[in-house]
Amino acid sequence: MEKNFVYGVAVGDYNFTGRKEETKRLELNFKNGLNSILISPRRWGKTSLVKHVCRQLKGYEDIITVYLDIFGCKTEYEFYNQLASALLQQTASKAQLWMDEARDFLLRLTPKFSISPDPAAEFSISLGITPETHTPEQVLNMAEEIAIRKGKQIVVCIDEFQQVGEWGDSRSIQARMRSVWQHHQHACYCLFGSKQHMMGKIFLNRSMPFYQFGDLIWLQKIPVSDWLPYITSHFEQGRRSIDTELATRICQEVDCYPSYVQHLASIVYNQTEEGCAANEAMLQPAIDQLIGTNEMLYMQQVEPLSAYQMNLLRAIVSNIHTGFNEKQVRKSFDLGSPSNLVRLRDALINAELIYSEMKQLHVTDPVFALWFRRRFC
Repeated sequence: MEKNFVYGVAVGDYNFTGRKEETKRLELNFKNGLNSILISPRRWGKTSLVKHVCRQLKGYEDIITVYLDIFGCKTEYEFYNQLASALLQQTASKAQLWMDEARDFLLRLTPKFSISPDPAAEFSISLGITPETHTPEQVLNMAEEIAIRKGKQIVVCIDEFQQVGEWGDSRSIQARMRSVWQHHQHACYCLFGSKQHMMGKIFLNRSMPFYQFGDLIWLQKIPVSDWLPYITSHFEQGRRSIDTELATRICQEVDCYPSYVQHLASIVYNQTEEGCAANEAMLQPAIDQLIGTNEMLYMQQVEPLSAYQMNLLRAIVSNIHTGFNEKQVRKSFDLGSPSNLVRLRDALINAELIYSEMKQLHVTDPVFALWFRRRFC
């Protein structure tokens, strides 16, 4: 049975809603071999969107999609091992690997396979690629070479791509990637990650190698109009009901933040007996539960902050989004000197607690903002 509301993980099609324009745009990019970059705050559904589009393309025989998450990759060659393994595993069967799909690539290695007794299950492969066995260019060209050999288009989707910015000599590594991938005609790349400011440094800085690498897609919030039929239909399928006014309140209380809409709707759903209707009295306890569930995480996030950084957060959650240099604002919230404000802003952006949009500062996480307002304002 499908779960009615899913949060904290990528969602499948039953729990996927909205994003029609983004889906169409990304699907066309994949079909036309165009590189794509997705940027948004964390938990806005980037991974769900990419996997949704990949599922949409399953019926196209000429396109192969490859997905990998590189969050655990701490070095350049860890990335190359994971990239090569994902490409081999998701473009060929084990038998094909030993025949001709990657024979030349595997000759210098002793790959280790892990095979499930379930014939329908995927196999895993460990390669042990090192600078002695392969150059970076050999690995980075794999998708193009496999695509040419198969006569297909390959789309490589790399999640948590901001990790590249954390590696030693990151700029040179990015330059190597860009110099190889920009020449590919049969493989394209979809790059996305959960740290908005790091992704911005990689793709929005004119001096960085990946500047203007592909179609840059800024994910926006899913509007209430898309959430309403989703929430009401999922209640109905669980033999419960919810009116559009309460469903709207659920979206508004968490500022249409996808993961939190799902979570808050789930709490209200679980409070509603089968055969009954959700009611307004359920909403505030559900919000309290949502805040309580995340409180330890929020405490960890604010613990290292300085007094001035906390004061800037107080200002932002008090609906001050600009004009921080004004004397009255600095005095009301004790923000220190104007020169100090840039350091405060950058520190909170780097901590992913706030983001800047159209020269305004906003708290990234709306439930964190609710909690912070209760505790510190």
